[in-house]
Amino acid sequence: MRVALDILFAVGLSAAYGAQMLRWLRVLQREHYEAAALARFVGRWSSPQVTLMPKMKVRLEQSDGAVRSAPRDDFQGAPRFEQDRLRPRPERGARRPITVSHVLIFAFVAALLFKNEAVIVAVAVVYGLITPWGLSIKGRTGPLVWTRRVTTTAIVATVIALAIALIGLVVPRPWYPAAVVVWAVPVILDFTTRVLKPYEEHRSKRFVDLAVARLNQVHPRVVAITGSYGKTSTKNHLAQLMGDEGIVVTPRSFNNRAGLSRAINENLADGTRVFVAEMGTYGPGEIRSLCTWCVPEIAVVTAIGPVHLERMKRLEVIESAKYEITERASVVIVNIDDLVLSRWPQRLVESGKRVRTAGSTSESASVRVAVDGANWTVSVDGTAVGTGPTIVGVQPTNLACAVAAALELGVGTSELLDRLRRVSAVENRSNVVTAASGVEVIDDTFNANPASAVSALKLLKSMTLSGRRVVVTPGLVELGREQYGENLALARKVAFYGAELVIVNRTNAVPLTLGFDGPVRRFNTRDQAVTWVRSALVPGDGVLYLNDLPDHYP
Repeated sequence: MRVALDILFAVGLSAAYGAQMLRWLRVLQREHYEAAALARFVGRWSSPQVTLMPKMKVRLEQSDGAVRSAPRDDFQGAPRFEQDRLRPRPERGARRPITVSHVLIFAFVAALLFKNEAVIVAVAVVYGLITPWGLSIKGRTGPLVWTRRVTTTAIVATVIALAIALIGLVVPRPWYPAAVVVWAVPVILDFTTRVLKPYEEHRSKRFVDLAVARLNQVHPRVVAITGSYGKTSTKNHLAQLMGDEGIVVTPRSFNNRAGLSRAINENLADGTRVFVAEMGTYGPGEIRSLCTWCVPEIAVVTAIGPVHLERMKRLEVIESAKYEITERASVVIVNIDDLVLSRWPQRLVESGKRVRTAGSTSESASVRVAVDGANWTVSVDGTAVGTGPTIVGVQPTNLACAVAAALELGVGTSELLDRLRRVSAVENRSNVVTAASGVEVIDDTFNANPASAVSALKLLKSMTLSGRRVVVTPGLVELGREQYGENLALARKVAFYGAELVIVNRTNAVPLTLGFDGPVRRFNTRDQAVTWVRSALVPGDGVLYLNDLPDHYP
């Protein structure tokens, strides 16, 4: 009887461990093997969703530290978040439903107290198989890809897990350690990722060395582009302005060490004249490291904003991390429409850099793409060089940065003006299409920052529509402590521009609901929201799909 029970325990715990491992490996892979990301996502999936009541009170914490409580209806009329920096939090009495995870945790603790091994194992098995509730094993938007790195991580983590489980051979209750392992999979993966980091960096050095050799052999002019947002659009606009010959750009968002070296090794062909490298960062030192081996002649900085605040905590840290791209460049192009970047030119000139400013609203920009109604005007050093119709989905500041870079690379003014007509919006960034149903659709699913969100809302407002305007969004993420408030502000802007709000997922459901003045619709997935849009909207209506979180977000 005991042997049969032990086999049953072993099979059940192995299955539970496997299910947990597949879930959290997928999260780790989607978050680029950042160990700390697992703790954040465990928190996201473990947090219960607050149920909003019609008269629920919220706690409003103002920037001066004053706190007051008010019914939710009063909150809807509170001053704008951008002005008063209100930080609402659900007050006591707000209904927080008990989740499956909570029930299982209570059961596990009770079983430990009563020293019931069978119940402990049963609870661990159920927990491993079904939680976090909603986090898919297979994945809907991004399945786990069994690369060499994820396989190595899984093997090492499993060795560690087995070592912990084998402690059961020397303790009175042998299945206790194995049951704990099921609960500890995210912790084990976190530890494994940190242990393997030096090995992975050493291993990737071989590909970096190959990329350096390739750069030295081809010897292209290197343009490096960074920014909190706008870098991918600017990169693609520059490629369009340079023409099709002799230019290579990093594909998609290949903007870290592994992606950049891969782009060079796979795409940098003989005869390439210009290599455009998008450079991203999750923290200080990363861009500086990239620039030591992929040295830019021209550096372009598009914007500084509250993106990746979850990792970098403060805007000053983001600014410092982005400034690293200028250290080795001979020429620096900055978007001075951005208030933070408008302070850079003097500092850069004092350090010996040649600076070319770009912008749309700033009249002092050396390259300016000014918009007047349905037309734009390109000016260089204060002289208008051409005009044309505005391009839907193209941000004039990003285009100005691309024009400035093209001029630095030797593109003539006449060629530039001819190629400006070919510039188009980048895929999934404010693309406007008419669906088969006749509904106007703005696809802005890739953008996920406050500035691009406002731009997309303005685009929706500017469209000539006879019917409804609808915004489908899961809100904004990776904004750290500012995320709650930024999503409140986003919901208020949706209402201000006269659109209906459809909320996808539960990650930002509370602030979006609280911030919107009116009823909202909720769906668990974007596919469900799309189904509703197709059934509810008719010709003359418009919908904006703003951001699209992968399904490892709750």
